[in-house]
Amino acid sequence: MLNVIVTVLFFIQPMAYDEDLTITHDDEVIQHINRHQFIENELLDPFFNFEKIEQLVIQVEREVHEQARNAKIEKDGNIKQEKVGRQLNREKFIEGLFSYLYGSGSSKIEVPELPVHPKVDSELLANIRTQEIGSYVTYFNPKNKERSHNIRLAAEAIDSHVVFPGETFSFNEVVGKRTKEKGYKPAPVIVKGEVTEGIGGGICQISSTMYNAVDNAGVKILERYSHSKRVPYVPEGRDATVSWYGPDFTFKNVYNQPLLIRTNVINGQVSIKVYSSDVVDFESRKIPGATKKLPQEIELDSLD
Repeated sequence: MLNVIVTVLFFIQPMAYDEDLTITHDDEVIQHINRHQFIENELLDPFFNFEKIEQLVIQVEREVHEQARNAKIEKDGNIKQEKVGRQLNREKFIEGLFSYLYGSGSSKIEVPELPVHPKVDSELLANIRTQEIGSYVTYFNPKNKERSHNIRLAAEAIDSHVVFPGETFSFNEVVGKRTKEKGYKPAPVIVKGEVTEGIGGGICQISSTMYNAVDNAGVKILERYSHSKRVPYVPEGRDATVSWYGPDFTFKNVYNQPLLIRTNVINGQVSIKVYSSDVVDFESRKIPGATKKLPQEIELDSLD
């Protein structure tokens, strides 16, 4: 009897494998499935579990997805070329999948893809960095290593960002959540009564500098909040506080051309400039400058 069972299993297994669908990507196998995995009820064959089918589609999507990369101006002034991404062609993949599920025998699908083009290419960057339409400079103490580090990280996240006509810029969306995993550090200092404690301390200097730069460029400010206490790096009433779970700084590009944001942090100086093409129709605003005098900083540890 045992010999009979072993013989039956020997013949059944290859037959089951012969019914498989092989899913490949770049000629490499990423999934083997069998239509019987998706049958909801054998008595209602072929009645399929569409939740399981959707889970498979999502898994394949994750496997093939490749993020597009925008072109960016590097520190030496050269433009780093954009990179086209890719995503699953869901419609074509599902069509092939159901062709297999409702058919018989084995089959094979090479995952169909669609290109994902970057929003900003090198040609656009070259065109919109020709005319400076707004700028602002603020100053900080470079000896405060943690705060300086956070300022640089936030500035790098914004550098080369393009805001298209009619588009709204959100500081929180572009910079993202300020976390330890992203490299932000605690910056426990008090600057003239303003506590900047916790991960990401110091980034409000970037949002405040940016507020003044884009206001100088004449854009439409949509959302801007002042700190509860005066901050020293911009004139009174010219700051923009931001927090991931709280206030954001946003503005709208009201011009007929895209805007390019450039940031530079060096030797205790934050410089943010706004550029556009030479045909942009803009109207700048006069903005009061920031003081170069650095305030006294008090380490929190010394308050114990």
